[in-house]
Amino acid sequence: MFRTFAAAVGVALVAGAATLAQAATMTGAGATFPAPVYSKWAETYKGSTGNALNYQAIGSGGGIKQIEAGTVDFGASDKPLKPEDLEKNGLMQFPTVMGGVVPVMNLEGFKPGQIKLTGTQLADIYRGLIKKWNDPLLVLTNKGVAMPNLPITVVHRSDGSGTSFLFTSYLSMKAPHWAADVGASDSVNWPVGLGGKGNDGVAALVKQTPGAIGYVEYAYAKQNNLTYALMQNKVGKFVAPTAGAFAAAAAGADWTKAPGFYLLLLDQPGANAWPITGATFILMHKQQANPAAGAEVLKFFDWAYKTGDATAVSLDYVPLPAPVKALVRKAWVAQIKSADGKVVYASK
Repeated sequence: MFRTFAAAVGVALVAGAATLAQAATMTGAGATFPAPVYSKWAETYKGSTGNALNYQAIGSGGGIKQIEAGTVDFGASDKPLKPEDLEKNGLMQFPTVMGGVVPVMNLEGFKPGQIKLTGTQLADIYRGLIKKWNDPLLVLTNKGVAMPNLPITVVHRSDGSGTSFLFTSYLSMKAPHWAADVGASDSVNWPVGLGGKGNDGVAALVKQTPGAIGYVEYAYAKQNNLTYALMQNKVGKFVAPTAGAFAAAAAGADWTKAPGFYLLLLDQPGANAWPITGATFILMHKQQANPAAGAEVLKFFDWAYKTGDATAVSLDYVPLPAPVKALVRKAWVAQIKSADGKVVYASK
């Protein structure tokens, strides 16, 4: 009887080990911009497949470094790498969703969208030239609004960030002095302000600092109930950050003419376009040292392309159009392969 029980336990352990062996854990690191949607996708995916995603939202700069070092299965960045940088490091990139970077403020008594800003004014705030909320330039733009006599505390990212890349690229487009003195990158020498780590760090600093202004991905503004500004877009209209406004900015994007999927969606000409819109990207090695792990990553994002749009929309991201997803799937087959040149994953 003891032997029978022991045998039964042994069978159970073997079965359990087989189940664990079948389950996969993907590792990724990088952008905080898409972290909310990646987290939701991962939760649903694990529930339906048993396979897990261990994603560390450490900022785009960290994600780029980790994938280049080969310490994760994929990196994530809101700053797309240029084709020559991809080639140099043996990488390919593809977009997952699109969203918006939003100026957020801590102004007691003000509702979201009550204050308007232009790109030039935003640059002058971040240069430390506009120091108070009742500055004459802001008063002129916000006629009829009692602007508070309150110092402006600038909040920016302290880590290497694709969100910062989009934000500073936009400021460089709108203000020549910003372009000359500060420039556009995932990490810059900020003229003034306090630094917060990640979108969540910036949101927390803004929330606890009266008079503060910061920039975050829109999902973080919503989650933290932060007041956002209306921004003047390329055609001169002041627009609110919404999924529709992000989609309007992406409407004219031609991904077929974007080598390596390098494409920026800043200051687009649509009448309702949000001016600081961007895609977020996944980075993977073209030659996979572990083809099974690479296949699992692509399988996960293919699943997200097929079933994750509703989740993305619920978090105010914009899903990729079907033709763009088809382009990405072709790129997977053409570029991501094992050491012996075999295709790692092909969508079914």
